[in-house]
Amino acid sequence: MTANYEAEAEILKLARVLGVEPERLEYLARVDADDLKAFRERVTDTLFDANIAVLQRMALAARLLPGGVLAKIAEKVFGPLLCARIAGVVDVARGVDVAKRLSPRFLSEVAADLDPRRASAIISRIPLDTVLAVAGELAGRADWITLGRFVGHLPDPTVRRCLEEIDDPGLLRIAFVLDDKSRVDHVVGLLPAHRLGRVITAAGADEDLWVPALDLLNHLSAERRGTLAPMLGALPDGLRERAQATIK
Repeated sequence: MTANYEAEAEILKLARVLGVEPERLEYLARVDADDLKAFRERVTDTLFDANIAVLQRMALAARLLPGGVLAKIAEKVFGPLLCARIAGVVDVARGVDVAKRLSPRFLSEVAADLDPRRASAIISRIPLDTVLAVAGELAGRADWITLGRFVGHLPDPTVRRCLEEIDDPGLLRIAFVLDDKSRVDHVVGLLPAHRLGRVITAAGADEDLWVPALDLLNHLSAERRGTLAPMLGALPDGLRERAQATIK
């Protein structure tokens, strides 16, 4: 059951990388989730490594321009996709300086095209106010996949503040597509004690959230799952039975 949930999440993320509807990849549902993740990362590497020499030359040339000028060129000329590619090869300090000058709307579009593994050092140094503004933009577009990809690259205090700005259904959807599922319990631990129960019970109002809720339960520590047992009575019958089976 857990593997099926994780494969479903990986299909959503792979569909994003390939630019297709997830339904076109349903035939991959029985493939091991780790294999799907490895394939997704290889596809991403192939896309980002295309024309790498040109990107490196552009990153070197960018050193010659003042940060404010470069930020304007990035928004008006380069566009989000090219900026996302260059972010993987640009100097960290330079990348942070330019990112601070970009509008949250544009930066959120860059984030959607970015491979956070290649820009982790930049992401972790972006000011909190900028991160919160970008998170708000992404949440407004229901871009849970991009939000889930960045959680593992931000410091805990920043993640905690971002979680405060996301509603309960949104948290379930983010957790479902989190890139590193081993961090789910840690991230949940950043929430106020009362909020976890509220997040789980939020799934009762929307059947589309049942799988994300059950997947979340699967990745919580036994101790944390135990605290939820008294709260499951408020769930619809079908979800309650599956949730109770999950936390046993």
